[in-house]
Amino acid sequence: MSRYALGLDFGTNSCRSLIVDLEDGNEVGSVVFDYPSGEAGVLLDEKDPNVARQNPQDYLDGLVAVVTGAVEQAKEAVKKFDPADIVGIGVDTTGSTPLPVDAKGTPLGLLPEFKDNPNAMAWLWKDHTGADEAEKITKLAAEIRPQYLDKCGGTYSSEWFWSKVLHCKNIDPEVFAAAHSFVEHCDYIPALLAGNTSPDALKRGVCAAGHKAMYCDAWGGLPDVEFLGQLDPALADLRGRLYEKAYTSDTLAGNLSEEWAAKLGLNAGTAIAVGAFDAHMGAVGSGIGEGVLVKILGTSTCDMMVMDSSKELADIPGVCGIVDGSILPGFYGIEAGQSAVGDIFLWFVNHLVPDSYGDSADDKFHGLGDAASAQKPGAHGLLALDWNNGNRTVLIDPRLSGLILGQSLHTEAHEIYRALIEATAFGALTIIKRIEEYGVPINEIMTGGGLATKNPLLMQIYADITNRPIKVSRSEQTCALGAAIFGACAAGADASGYRTLAEVQAAVCAVQPEAYEPDPENGGIYKELYAIYSTLHDAFGTRESPGSLNHVMKDLIAIRERQR
Repeated sequence: MSRYALGLDFGTNSCRSLIVDLEDGNEVGSVVFDYPSGEAGVLLDEKDPNVARQNPQDYLDGLVAVVTGAVEQAKEAVKKFDPADIVGIGVDTTGSTPLPVDAKGTPLGLLPEFKDNPNAMAWLWKDHTGADEAEKITKLAAEIRPQYLDKCGGTYSSEWFWSKVLHCKNIDPEVFAAAHSFVEHCDYIPALLAGNTSPDALKRGVCAAGHKAMYCDAWGGLPDVEFLGQLDPALADLRGRLYEKAYTSDTLAGNLSEEWAAKLGLNAGTAIAVGAFDAHMGAVGSGIGEGVLVKILGTSTCDMMVMDSSKELADIPGVCGIVDGSILPGFYGIEAGQSAVGDIFLWFVNHLVPDSYGDSADDKFHGLGDAASAQKPGAHGLLALDWNNGNRTVLIDPRLSGLILGQSLHTEAHEIYRALIEATAFGALTIIKRIEEYGVPINEIMTGGGLATKNPLLMQIYADITNRPIKVSRSEQTCALGAAIFGACAAGADASGYRTLAEVQAAVCAVQPEAYEPDPENGGIYKELYAIYSTLHDAFGTRESPGSLNHVMKDLIAIRERQR
């Protein structure tokens, strides 16, 4: 009997599906749907660059397109393929991406009265409008609940759940009042498929709850009513309409409803796993284990590590959370990352690269890569800071911005491109050093995501700067693959043929045959450049650095916001 699992991956600009053979990891169907709303699927505001929302209708349309398309592909690829052989479905999304919903769990953005209101839409992970609210949350927690900050790196982020919810209440009381609850995107899709989106009934994932909403069993789940009430009485009231318990992603969220089975061409009753964030499931799809750092390289990056939860693990300042079970059940999940990587390169190509490098964006990337590959490290005389969308780790500060230093009248576009790649690699090394400093060993680096498979220059630079071999996952869809793995787990051993998640990983996860090996000569030059990067990082990023310039980027942002 053939057994398959379906993974659904909802990203920043598109969603995709993956049907995988649970016997050998063969990928028999995969379709991508580009979100049609806004700019590349993101609803923006020209007056405020911190706004980033999504239209929930895009999720519904995309869901049908990618599943039905993948099923058709599978039928063409495998003569005897039957949708009934799909034993489980897993879902990953960006996050924190909360949706305001009514008492039935319908996103407010789908209701006629709110269809043109961006505050009623999904608040995408990279929406930074809640920066002031994040500072307020951090300040209050430091004063009365320091344990809340210990598990999220010491600073609460504007990218996270409570910042966005509180900002919604502050700027649009009508939307907040209409919202019975707020539901993470990764919790909404499994509930939708199961036919019961009631926010009082659906299962919430510990991944989103722990990393973004300050959920922890040690203090009884979500932040307590007193703490939330001091932030705003409306949050204390909201707490009772959220949840008391969160679940790992090997847990059954529900079974596919008759309605959605008919829409998707699947069998009603198919198991659906509790959802999680894309990078966390991407780590599972990449074969994560202790001692392995998994980097999911995309528009941003997430760095994932695990440690057996029976071991002692220190709190790590500046990471995005330490949560029991958020990646693998029975292991602490450690999350770090960078707020912009692929987004930086896209910004550069779309706005600043001349046509002499190519006609289309793809042509320009190829032209830049070829020219930059011919240049030795340090030959361009440039150094950049990778903060074009703020800093996620280790500074956790959205009010930082990009910097390119060392330009001359002879500087060319491909040199800046190389410097931007190097800046993201220096940022990655900064994260590695912080995590190792607190006793978490990193013996090897595994990468997944589009950049890992499409940009060999970037991968070699990362190997040279981190001074570690870097492996690349065989699958180009590691996030969707991880989701599929959890779908198989939620189906149970009788349906999937596997007793444990590790057994499923062993069967379907693999790496590409060749790793990127560090070049010692290049590494020596990069060691010199990293010392300069660290000086700039601390001067612009911290108040404690001698001769701190921490106010400079913030002052520029304040002037920009005032003038806009």
